[in-house]
Order: sequence, then C-alpha cells, then structure tokens
Amino acid sequence: MKQPIHGPHAHSEARLPVMMYQVLLALTPATLYGFWLYGWPAFSLWLICLSSALVWEAVFLRMFNKPVKTHLFDGSALVTGWLLALCLPPWAPWWIAVTGTFLAVAMIKQIFGGLGQNVFNPAMAARVMLLIAFPVEMTQWVAPDQQLQQRPAFSASLQQSFGQAELLDSYSGATLLDGVKNRLAMDEPLSEILKGQDYTWLDTLTGLHAGSLGESSALLLLLGGLFLLWRGVITWQAPVGLILGLVVPALLLNRMYPEAYPGALFHLLTGGAMLAAWFIVTDPVTAPATASGRFIFGLGCGVLAYLIRTFGNYPEGIAFAVMLMNSAVPVIDRYVRPRIYGRSSKGQPLPVQKIKTGEGL
Repeated sequence: MKQPIHGPHAHSEARLPVMMYQVLLALTPATLYGFWLYGWPAFSLWLICLSSALVWEAVFLRMFNKPVKTHLFDGSALVTGWLLALCLPPWAPWWIAVTGTFLAVAMIKQIFGGLGQNVFNPAMAARVMLLIAFPVEMTQWVAPDQQLQQRPAFSASLQQSFGQAELLDSYSGATLLDGVKNRLAMDEPLSEILKGQDYTWLDTLTGLHAGSLGESSALLLLLGGLFLLWRGVITWQAPVGLILGLVVPALLLNRMYPEAYPGALFHLLTGGAMLAAWFIVTDPVTAPATASGRFIFGLGCGVLAYLIRTFGNYPEGIAFAVMLMNSAVPVIDRYVRPRIYGRSSKGQPLPVQKIKTGEGL
C-alpha cells in the first residue's frame, strides 16, 4: 500500500491551551503571595477579573459567530483577566475590574479579530485606558506592611470591593516610584528620600511596599518567568532586552548624578518591570516574529519605560512603553527579517555553484 506523502512542515507538541495554562501556573505563586499581603479584597478583585473576562469573551464570540466552547477555554481570556488583575490596585472597586476586562477582551482583542489579531497587549492597553479615564481609583494604593496586621474579614472585603466602604487613610500609601519621583521634583537628595521611605532592596524583592497586585514579589515573578523559559513557552530575547533597556540608563545616570537618579536595582525591582519582562513583552501576538526583533522590542520597552518614569508625568511607564512599542512592531518586522534559504539577507538570490563532474565521489 502506498504511504501518503506529507508536506515539509515542522511539527511541534505545543498547543495553545497547554501554553496558556502554563502561564497561569507561572503566575500562581506571585498571585497567592499577593493575596496574603492584601487580603480578601485582592482575591475578590482577581476573581471578578477572571469571571468577567470569560463573560465578555463568550458574549463577543457569540456576537461574531465563532465557536464559543472552542475559544472560551483555550486559556487566552483567563490569561488576559489574570494579567489585568495583577496590574490593578489590590483594593480597586469591582466596576474597575469589569470595565477593564471589557476594554481588554472586547475593544482590544475581539474587535481586532480575536486571538492572534490584536495589535496591542490587551492587559496593558486596558490599564492605560483605565488610568487615563479613572485616575483616582487607579492610584489608590494599599500599604501591605500595615495590612499584614489588620486584614479585613471576608464580609468587610466584599463591602470594600463593591464600593460600600471607603479606603481608610491608615491603609493607603504611595508607591515607591510615586513617592521618590515627587520628592525628587522638590530637589530632595535621593539618599534622604530612600531613608525616609525605609527603602531596602529586600523589601522591593519581596513586595513589602504599596503597589499593584502584580508588584507583590519580583522574586516570585522572576521564578515564574524562568519556569516559562525552561518549558519553552517564552524565549529570552524580549525579557533580556527590557531589563537592559531599563538597567543601563539607570546605571549611567545614577553613576553621574547619584543624588538625583535612582539606581538600576531600584528600577528593576519596583513597579511592573518584572511582570512586564516575563509575562507581557513575551506575548507572541504583539511582539516581533524574529529573535533579534524581539530583543529590539524589549530593549525599546525598557528604554521608554525608564524615560517615562524619569522625565514624564507618570511615575510608572511600563504600560505606556509596551503600547508604544506594540505600534512599532510592524516596522521592526519589516526591517528585521530572517534570511530566506537560498537568498541573501537583502532578499537577492544567491549564486548557484556548479559542481564539477565526479567531485565528492
């Protein structure tokens, strides 16, 4: 019996749901640690983000006549909702989560054509739009070191999440990026600012400072990223590019003006740098197709984030930087392309070498 001849396609064991659920697994340790730091309100926010992301996904899949069951449980909506939850203040009200998932799933993902067609990273784009539209709710932070001693009960957390209780001043606190930036603008020396903030690199590594749920632990986020790297879900180019883009200018300016610009470790361990490095810029849909292109993409994200943090009006620039570089991906893909077999790097056919009769026999 004649055997069927298959095309010369590369086969892989990778499947979309498997990859997505490995991303969720990698996010789990940092998320659980965030629940421990911020209590039941953070868990409620996370749960609302995941459930509303699934609801919006199902609604728009049905609207566009796509198979709901097939696409709903591929894990992409869960990843979007989970990442958005990590980008929000831990005690944000429920409607921020619902509005954010609508923007991420409906406006950024489904309207552009669904998974694989969106131009911008859904979680980052939703965070930027929420920050511009609702600046007060998006900048109400909780200080976890105080929260460790006064966690609200489950019933009280529901009142906080559903807007029936106001955030107490004793719980609130500015992020490190915000506090340092504001005091540097008043010409205070950096050493005095960090001393007043009781800043230690260990606190930033373990998340013991006010910030979003995704800033809970740079160490656990790093371990999650290394797990994805080990599993082959992501590649190293974009994370390394972002880290270098953030660290190199911080090192240079801190070396020249140590009392005016924080150092590399400060920028790397605060804000959403580690979350973005391992879980945002590694998004295969909104990043360049080539390895060198992904490195350039990550490098641009890091440099832009540093410039926005240092010279812009916002203390955190990761989301803005990612969106700007998402828009530059077509340009990167145009000029950074792999060489086609049989052609030069410029696309010209390579000369054919004639083989002499009997050569190699």
